[in-house]
Amino acid sequence: MRRLYEPFAYSDAARADCAWGLDRDWPALNADRATEVAVIGGGYTGLSAALHLAGAGVDVTLLEAQVPGWGASGRNGGFCCLGGAMAGDATLARRFGRDQADLWVTAQRDAIDLVAELIETYEIDADRHSDGEAVLAHRPRVMREFKAEHAHLLRLGIASEIIPRTALAAHGLVAAGTFGALHIKAGFALDPGKYAAGLARAAKAAGAAIFAHSPVEAIRLEGPGFRLTTPRSTVTARRIILATNGYSAEDLPDWLRSRTMPLQSNILVTRKLTGDERAAQGWTSSLMAYDSRSLLHYFRLLPDGRFLFGMRGGTRAGAARDAAMRSKVRADFDAMFPAWAGVEAPHFWSGLLNLSRGQTPYVGPIPGLPGAFTAMAYHGNGVAMASYSGALVADLAQGKTPQRPFPTVMQSPLGRFPLGRLRRVLLDAGARALALRDAL
Repeated sequence: MRRLYEPFAYSDAARADCAWGLDRDWPALNADRATEVAVIGGGYTGLSAALHLAGAGVDVTLLEAQVPGWGASGRNGGFCCLGGAMAGDATLARRFGRDQADLWVTAQRDAIDLVAELIETYEIDADRHSDGEAVLAHRPRVMREFKAEHAHLLRLGIASEIIPRTALAAHGLVAAGTFGALHIKAGFALDPGKYAAGLARAAKAAGAAIFAHSPVEAIRLEGPGFRLTTPRSTVTARRIILATNGYSAEDLPDWLRSRTMPLQSNILVTRKLTGDERAAQGWTSSLMAYDSRSLLHYFRLLPDGRFLFGMRGGTRAGAARDAAMRSKVRADFDAMFPAWAGVEAPHFWSGLLNLSRGQTPYVGPIPGLPGAFTAMAYHGNGVAMASYSGALVADLAQGKTPQRPFPTVMQSPLGRFPLGRLRRVLLDAGARALALRDAL
């Protein structure tokens, strides 16, 4: 199994101090097994796919290398919101047409609704809160851009509100270096670990067989289906779904080589803040939020009074790199929230999101492997979109046309990045360019 990053990124060390818990009481697969559909990967995509397949009466087996939710699904910021692509609306309209670009927005809204439905239907206690999200302008020019975005959202039926700088304190949204905000009233926040655990329990109750500590080491075509090799067993399946996203291997299958671009995202969580401490900073809102930088920060006050602060970045993995990134994240946190500069932050961890060359997610067949499907590349917004994509790919694996909105935006197969295993240098160059843009 060949992966792009150093071993640290795929070890428990990267999430050792994660604030979200995991349900580790899952068995490993220790005997050969036959199944109709095998799902590789136990994050939101794979768990949603397994749940929807089992609910349709399909014999489904899920194989996870660690435990369900161990990867990005159990260590993200918990933003169930609009998103899933890096390409902007104008770019998508040029590439796919205005109708498909608008349908993509509909799919994003439906993805949020699907998560809400799953939480309610399966009684998942995921600490849901927040009426949408706030985008904080890091430059005065962004407030002018917010006017156009507000009009765009209104056309699509999404409520939003522009909050001028003078009103930020009244909304409890005070952060240094911000010039106003756009409150997008779609989405909510949750505990990502609890949500992943709830999906896994729901899938099991529906009839899915879920196995942990069972990494797939080889995929081979065999007869009318596939043979999957794990350390202690083999699984034969008529169809497979690859749901490994940022934790994909370069050679499982070979088609995937150079088609993913994992990027680290890093999060710290403080101790519980007192009411006086929150008031001193002026951040008392329960809204999930992020700033308008290209290299954005994302943050929210948790229901128990702790504060979460994250940022993307880091293209190498290791203990020293992790320590350096922790210092960088802490410095940015202190700069944005100076009243909390001395507040302890006992939790810090990192994980891998996944970018595609086309800057859009992909849900569809794996070329050259009849009966194999994949769904991945949510560009750091996978809580809603991965759950939704799992439902879509479950339909495709059954030979069904999805009844949910399935825009062509999501149907373009992943292209290969240049430079092969050296392609992380593209991230370094891109980060420098984006940092320059943020400073203007």
